[in-house]
Amino acid sequence: MAGGAVVNTGGGGKDYPGKLTMFVLFACIVAATGGLIFGYDIGISGGVTSMNPFLMKFFPSVYHKEQAAERNQSNQYCKFDSQLLTMFTSSLYLAALVASFFAATVTRVAGRKWSMFGGGVTFLVGAALNGAAKDVVMLILGRVLLGIGVGFANQSVPVYLSEMAPARLRGMLNIGFQLMITIGILCANLINYGTAKIKGGWGWRVSLALAAVPAAIIAVGALFLPDTPNSLIDRGHTDAAKRMLKRVRGTEDVEEEYGDLVAASEESKLVAHPWRNILQRRYRPQLVMAVAIPMFQQLTGINVIMFYAPVLFKTLGFADDASLMSAVITGLVNVFATFVSIVTVDRLGRRKLFLQGGAQMLACQVVVGSLIGAKFGFTGVAEIPKAYAAIVVLFICAYVAGFAWSWGPLGWLVPSEIFPLEIRSAGQSITVSVNMLCTFVIAQAFLPMLCRFKFILFFFFGAWVVIMTIFVAFFLPETKNVPIEEMVLVWKAHWYWGRFIRDEDVHVGADLEMPSAANAKLAM
Repeated sequence: MAGGAVVNTGGGGKDYPGKLTMFVLFACIVAATGGLIFGYDIGISGGVTSMNPFLMKFFPSVYHKEQAAERNQSNQYCKFDSQLLTMFTSSLYLAALVASFFAATVTRVAGRKWSMFGGGVTFLVGAALNGAAKDVVMLILGRVLLGIGVGFANQSVPVYLSEMAPARLRGMLNIGFQLMITIGILCANLINYGTAKIKGGWGWRVSLALAAVPAAIIAVGALFLPDTPNSLIDRGHTDAAKRMLKRVRGTEDVEEEYGDLVAASEESKLVAHPWRNILQRRYRPQLVMAVAIPMFQQLTGINVIMFYAPVLFKTLGFADDASLMSAVITGLVNVFATFVSIVTVDRLGRRKLFLQGGAQMLACQVVVGSLIGAKFGFTGVAEIPKAYAAIVVLFICAYVAGFAWSWGPLGWLVPSEIFPLEIRSAGQSITVSVNMLCTFVIAQAFLPMLCRFKFILFFFFGAWVVIMTIFVAFFLPETKNVPIEEMVLVWKAHWYWGRFIRDEDVHVGADLEMPSAANAKLAM
C-alpha cells in the first residue's frame, strides 16, 4: 500500500533495515504453537475413531458393522460409513467456520494476542468436556468448543507471524505455524499408539483430554506475547508501536518502515466496512486467493489421510496397532518435510514449491488409487500381503511429503501476506472460514464417498490437484521478500490481476520504480 518499493522479477521489494532478533524469533515460536491445537485435533480424532472401546461406547452400530465385515470378509470400503461418526470429526470445523468471523473483530479491536488467548482457553474447556464425555451429545459439544478455539487461533496466528517477521524471512517464520500443526499431528499419533494399549478400554479418554496441553501452551504463551507494531498503530498506540518496531527489528533506523505502516493504517481507517470493501474491484485478486487457496488446500485430499489414516490403514488390512503405527510414520514424514519448506520458501519462492508439490502429489495419488483398485477392485473384498500394503504406505508418505512442503504451509502463508491492512482481518477470516467449510464438507463426506467411489476417490482428489496446479501456474504471482504494505504492486504487475487495479489505487512515494512490462510477465 503506502510508500515506495521496487518490485522485480525475483519477487523482491523494499528491504527495510533490521535483522532477525531473538525477541522476534521467540515471539513467533510462541505464537506458532497455536498450530498445535489444530494439528493435535486432526491427529487425535482419526486415532480414537479406530479404537474399539471408543466405538463400542459412542458408535456401537459402527463397531458391529466393522466386526461383521472382518468376520465375513465383506466390503472393506464401507465398514466405517456412519454420518454420526463423521459428525464427531467434522463438527469442530463447522464451529471453527462460525468462530472465525467473530475472531476477526476481536483480532482487529483487541489485538492478535487476545484472539490467540481466547482460542486457547476455549479449546481447553472443550478438551475437558471430551475427556469426561458420557454420551455423544457431550462429545460433540466438546468438539464444538474445540472448533471455536481453532477458529480464533487460525484467524490470528498467521496474521501475527506475517506482521512480526521481516519481509525477507516472512515465509520461514510463518511456516512455523504449519510446523506446529505437523508436530501436533505427530504427537497425537504417538499418544493414540500408546493409549490404545491401555487395558480397561479408557485410553481414548486420555487421548482426548490431553488436548488440554497444547491449549494451555498457547493460552499461557499468548499472555507474554507482544502486540505487533501494525496492530498497535491501528489501535492508536503510535508511540508504543514505534518502540516495538525498534525492538523487533533490532535497530533504531525504523523511520522508513514505520512511515509506511502509519500510512497504511491511515488508509485503512478510511474503510468503515472492511467486509463490504473487500468486495470492491481493486481487492478482487486478494478475495479470489482468500477463497481459492484454502479450498484447494483441502481438495488435495490431505485431511482425508490425516483424519482417517488409522481407519484407512485398517481398511487396507493392517491390524489395530499396525494402523496406528502407520499413522505415526506419515506424521513423522509430515514434520520433516515441513522443514524442507522452511529452508527453501524464501529462497525458491512460493510458486516453485506449489508447482513441484502439486506434481508429486498427483503422481502419488494415481499410484495409490491404482494399487488399492488392483487389490480391492469395486467389491472391496481382498487380502493384502504385508509387502503390498507397505508399498501403499510408502507412496502415501511421498504424497504427505509433497503436501508438507507445498500446499500445507503455503496454504496458510500466502493468504496471510497478501491483504492490505484495511481488509486484513476480514480477508483472513474468509480464508479460515473457507478452509473450515471445505474441511467440514470433506470430513463429513469422505467415509460415504469411500464406500461409494471406492478407489476412484483417490483419482477424484488427483483431478483437483491438476486444477489447482494450473491455477497457481497462471494466476498466483510470486510474493517472496515483498513487504506486506507493498504487495499491491505485485498484483498491479501481474498479467491478469493488473486489470482490476487502477493506477490511483497504488499509492506510491517518489522513490517508487514500477515494474517493467518484461518483469510483469515474468511475475506470472
